[in-house]
Amino acid sequence: MGGTPRLIGVLGGMGPLATLDFLHKLLQARAALRDQDHVPTVTWNVPQIPDRQQALAGRGEDPLPAMAEGVARLNAAGATCIAIPCNTAHAWHSALSARSRVPILHIVDATVQTLLAGHRGGGHIGLIATRGALDQGLYQSRLEAAGLDYLIPTPQDLDTLFTPGCYAIKANDIATGGRLLARSAQALLDRGATRLVLACTEVPIGLQHAAPQLLAISVDPAMALAQACIRHWEWGDT
Repeated sequence: MGGTPRLIGVLGGMGPLATLDFLHKLLQARAALRDQDHVPTVTWNVPQIPDRQQALAGRGEDPLPAMAEGVARLNAAGATCIAIPCNTAHAWHSALSARSRVPILHIVDATVQTLLAGHRGGGHIGLIATRGALDQGLYQSRLEAAGLDYLIPTPQDLDTLFTPGCYAIKANDIATGGRLLARSAQALLDRGATRLVLACTEVPIGLQHAAPQLLAISVDPAMALAQACIRHWEWGDT
């Protein structure tokens, strides 16, 4: 790499375990033979950012000021791009990008790129995401633009399986969260999904514990984002 050394900024804390999982995936995704071959990062892992799901539902504090503070800290630390390992937080992607001197990678764009690279035609994508992300159409609009068919969880499955499963992971109850998220994933498969997009960063953590076999038919947006970070570090791509 020539010119100014590149540095990945990670706006984390949403949740903190998902941030650690993302950093682990960033290590896994890089072909490295020694410490010095890995991607340099600076991470803002501050979990006091207000709940994104509650904010989008109109029941919680706006998380934008706290996220913007993290973006400012990462800019000041010398980040040359920023990754946000939280899908729902991308509802504020445009607002955060306007406050950043450096580009903020988009987790959905990275995921769609991964889907298209492995697309074999036919079949439905089962989209596992928060109600807030689904209501914002974060994934749906980009999947439709790419010509990809998808299914989303039913309102009942969101209320009884996904949401409590997600919050169980955040509370470090991985066993309970994993069981509920595995049932949410299986419900989409039972309705005809042939692949899954794990569009909440708590989901891969839960499935790894409760149903690791489902990971083989899944695209993990956190891993797609990690690969986008590596492309930025190696080539300056954003």
